[in-house]
Amino acid sequence: MTAALQPRVGFFTDTSICIGCKACEVACKEWNDVPEALRGFTGASYDNSGRLDADRWRHVAFVEQPNHGVDDGGGLRWLMSSDVCKHCTRAACLEVCPTGALFRTEFGTVVVQEDVCNGCGYCVPACPFGVIDRRERDGRVWKCTLCYDRLKVGAEPACSSACPTKSIQFGPVTLLRARARERLSTLQAGGLTEARLYGADDTDGVGGMGAFFLLLDDPEVYGLPPDPVVTTRDLPRMWKAAGTAAAALAGLVAAAVLGGR
Repeated sequence: MTAALQPRVGFFTDTSICIGCKACEVACKEWNDVPEALRGFTGASYDNSGRLDADRWRHVAFVEQPNHGVDDGGGLRWLMSSDVCKHCTRAACLEVCPTGALFRTEFGTVVVQEDVCNGCGYCVPACPFGVIDRRERDGRVWKCTLCYDRLKVGAEPACSSACPTKSIQFGPVTLLRARARERLSTLQAGGLTEARLYGADDTDGVGGMGAFFLLLDDPEVYGLPPDPVVTTRDLPRMWKAAGTAAAALAGLVAAAVLGGR
């Protein structure tokens, strides 16, 4: 699929102002007609959606932890963050797809064409974030499209449009990164020295993310891998080694055949 390239767009999620309302989850389901997935509370938190999967393209994580800033030691703080597909610069899911069902759009996002997906599932283990998932009812894979249909008509994605605090911000990635760095500086100057950006660096293991985050603690606290790496990074070297081994084996077989004459 070819199209005129547009400025790369994505999401900047500022977790410091997420209130856990889950409006983004609801908006995503409504607009994209994502099936309902009824679940109870996890038992570990008030989060009733658990994780991203084929029927949950947005997931608001609730993390309860001791608030070390409270003198009596009895205080708690909630960390909340709306998670989503990262639309990686180096997208392993796209690289392993044998049918072309996954493609890079003119906006720099990664989308699944459900009418092309054959349900092979190669992309599922390829994702370093565990985002893409196969739906049991039809066997195909599903994930956030960054509301590709809305982007094509100049509209904002449903989730960011519904966010009441603007924790989820949508726009050109370069602009969002500049805004994120400014916000980070403000928070750190105000004493939140543990704040950091996640996914905003082009030199990371996936070449940067189209959906990145400002976190108030370690990535692992939010269920994110600390050092994500594109899972296909070693494939060229492996194929080269396999080709070299195959050529050497063919040479040995040829030598044995010729030597036996």
